[in-house]
Amino acid sequence: MGGAAAHFEEYVSVIAQQLGHADRVEPFRSYCTGLLLPVQRKSVEPMAAHLAPERVSSAHQRLHHFVADAAWSDAAVLAAVRDFVLERVGRQAGAPEALLIDDTGFPKQGRHSVGVARQYCGQLGKQDNCQVAVSVSLANEGFSLPVAYRLYLPQEWATDAARRRQAKIPDRVSFATKPVLALQLLEALRAATPLPEVVVADAGYGVNSAFRARLTTLGFRYVVGITGTVRVWPEGVTPLPPKPWSGNGRPPTRLRRDAQHQPLTVKALALQLPARRFRSVTWREGTNQALCARFAAVRIRCAYQAGAAPSAEQWLLIEWPRGAAEPTKYFLSTLPLSTPRKALVRLAKLRWRIERDYQELKQELGLGHFEGRSWRGFHHHATLCIAAYGFLLARRLAAPKKTLPHPLFGEVPALPEGFRPRGSPAKTAPHSRLDRHATARTRCRIDRSAEALPVLRPGGA
Repeated sequence: MGGAAAHFEEYVSVIAQQLGHADRVEPFRSYCTGLLLPVQRKSVEPMAAHLAPERVSSAHQRLHHFVADAAWSDAAVLAAVRDFVLERVGRQAGAPEALLIDDTGFPKQGRHSVGVARQYCGQLGKQDNCQVAVSVSLANEGFSLPVAYRLYLPQEWATDAARRRQAKIPDRVSFATKPVLALQLLEALRAATPLPEVVVADAGYGVNSAFRARLTTLGFRYVVGITGTVRVWPEGVTPLPPKPWSGNGRPPTRLRRDAQHQPLTVKALALQLPARRFRSVTWREGTNQALCARFAAVRIRCAYQAGAAPSAEQWLLIEWPRGAAEPTKYFLSTLPLSTPRKALVRLAKLRWRIERDYQELKQELGLGHFEGRSWRGFHHHATLCIAAYGFLLARRLAAPKKTLPHPLFGEVPALPEGFRPRGSPAKTAPHSRLDRHATARTRCRIDRSAEALPVLRPGGA
């Protein structure tokens, strides 16, 4: 055994130490192998059929028990993946410089999969039946890796004792908004390992003033998206002091506003800025061209309810592409006053990394393919997808200028004659190309090149 196969065995031996029992090593190896196979569906039964076509039932049972029932720790496995990747690629990729917070949705049918509800699904771009998970990733310009991952449990699930019992949701899990859930993940990570000091998140998190305040309390700086409706005090403008004390009762403490002393929405502030405040900034090379837009960076204080003191001074970053009728994006940042505009822009735009993570985890590694209904199964499947992704990432970063073959070699066994996943229609479509379950009986090779597996491309766009 040599090359990629040897690296995979080394990886398995390191990560499997966190599984708690020697009997779990083989199903861990098999499950990660199944996730790496170039096959269409990466739920338990099809993977078992490809991995062990002569004993599909027993292989399916073993993999299902491992992912749905076995009591190994997701946090411990994710920590081992993190340490393995960072230890082996630090010299090539550099240290992580930011924590990326985001969430992703998985469209689902029915109502029994844990956490499924009608809610906004980013994958569909609309409200629909789906599950949503919140994650934290370590990132810099060269790589990113999810290191914490948790299902968002809607209120109707959190308060439904029967559904909780059926999905085996732990008693300790209660309802938490996505910003609160992200903070819980950050606090758990912070207690376990040193972290970058900068947090990057989109407007779904950035508009939440309590979320921003908690980040500051925890010692993080942030670069977060906001909407144009957030109200701020422009530089040099503050509320009026409290009314003079009359000498009776308690001295007034509420700050005042009048017609000349009012906070502005960030959109209104941006539209008032002179054109010279906006400069063109290029933040990275895209697939076809350099990514560039005009940005202004101004100092502001966030305005809260009337009478309350404004926040400490921070950056407002405004993106207004040339030719656009108005600004398109806004960001708040507590990075130091000395931070150059280009550094603010680069960190604000680092979120593309987590979008790439989700794209590859879903399209290449079957992140959304789990068909079980339990809390443990949902998180175990996601952890194993991230473990497979970590292995691919470590290989790519260790040889950034090489075109790597697929990490597995040999052939994918054909599915057993007549194999149909449970729940499939009894008959195939008249033409196999119209039947998403139809599979060629010939064996297909899995030593594909990097062009066939996007996560292995030498660079990111």
